[in-house]
Amino acid sequence: MSSRMAALSLYRRSLKLALDWSVHRDVWRGQALYIRSLFEKNRAVTDPRLQRALLKETEKLLEKWKHPDPYIPPTAPGGSKYERNLPVPNLDPPPPLKF
Repeated sequence: MSSRMAALSLYRRSLKLALDWSVHRDVWRGQALYIRSLFEKNRAVTDPRLQRALLKETEKLLEKWKHPDPYIPPTAPGGSKYERNLPVPNLDPPPPLKF
């Protein structure tokens, strides 16, 4: 994986992690802007060794700040409403074949 793709992946993961800690979007938006500023600050780094070091440091921070009980939308798999009120299956026999 290229460093650009790794940085994008870390950026998305950090935004999702911030959303775990603050479910309300208006609070999360300020955190998202702060996270964006941190990534933008290191955007011009071209040295591969320094890039790897920054990526490792960010991985450690994400692991440190990982939420013990992450937010799961209720209708998503693992959510409290997942597969609740499913439509009734159609149990009618198939129509007779006409030859």
